[in-house]
Amino acid sequence: MPTRQGSIHLFRFSGIDLYLHWSWFVVALFEIRGGMGTYSSVAWNLLEYLALFLIVTLHEFGHALACRQVGGRANQIVLWPLGGVAYVDPPPRPGATLWSIAAGPLVNVALIPVLLILVTTSRSLGWAKAVPDADSLLGMVWWINSRLLIFNMLPIYPLDGGQILRSLLWFVLGRARSLMVAVILGFLSVAFIGFALWIHPTWLGGLSPTWLGILALFMLMNCWGGLQHARALLRFAKLPRRNGFACPECKTAPPVGELWKCGQCEQTFDTFQTGAVCPRCGMQYPVTKCMDCGRAHPMSEWAEAALMAPRL
Repeated sequence: MPTRQGSIHLFRFSGIDLYLHWSWFVVALFEIRGGMGTYSSVAWNLLEYLALFLIVTLHEFGHALACRQVGGRANQIVLWPLGGVAYVDPPPRPGATLWSIAAGPLVNVALIPVLLILVTTSRSLGWAKAVPDADSLLGMVWWINSRLLIFNMLPIYPLDGGQILRSLLWFVLGRARSLMVAVILGFLSVAFIGFALWIHPTWLGGLSPTWLGILALFMLMNCWGGLQHARALLRFAKLPRRNGFACPECKTAPPVGELWKCGQCEQTFDTFQTGAVCPRCGMQYPVTKCMDCGRAHPMSEWAEAALMAPRL
């Protein structure tokens, strides 16, 4: 996954920083040169790629802003050749996760009628003959947005479609099992696509084998990471829970066990048993991190949340 390392900070909007990975420029140069001849000037190829950049940016901001709307954390977006990554951390609820993921494709859905109106207006004004490059550009931007939407909605983890499927299954199967099902379907989907390409290499609209290989590798790596995460969640779900405490954020009782590690002496201990104090070095922690949602709160708030839980 792309990170801020090797990325250029472009701007900050609504508390969200947008970064552009250096590899984007390399691929942009390759794609622009490969598209030469489509228009009368290479400047139109540049505009087409910038339009792709804008569509992907709006898509990722849809994820980030939706996540923040439901109380999650989202302060960074990184754009790279395979699209963009919005680093979102929604509350551990299926509804919040579903909205955070679905908001991205909904941006593309909202762009379809806007771009269609522009294309129709161009044709009615006679741009196809008067300004053919501009007319072709509008048609291509509409096609790019539609193609990105269709591709993103494929039920393949970690694409948006796969994550939306996981969020819907979460309502029925729970957090861990829903992720496990989505990841397994992702593995099967990638295998099916690979087999179909092997039988008929041109079935995906002429997409180069190199890009298909990179994309397949990206999906497989994320599916493998998702599989490990699902296994960890399943093991974690079986742990006994401690009475008398509850996370103020997700209302979940903490697990029993030496699951917290001291940052000073690296001793593992049960922070709720020791009162947030390391039993080896005496290091006291002002806040305790929830193992379920990742939020950190003072120990007093954990006790208060447990008292309030029966009233909710």
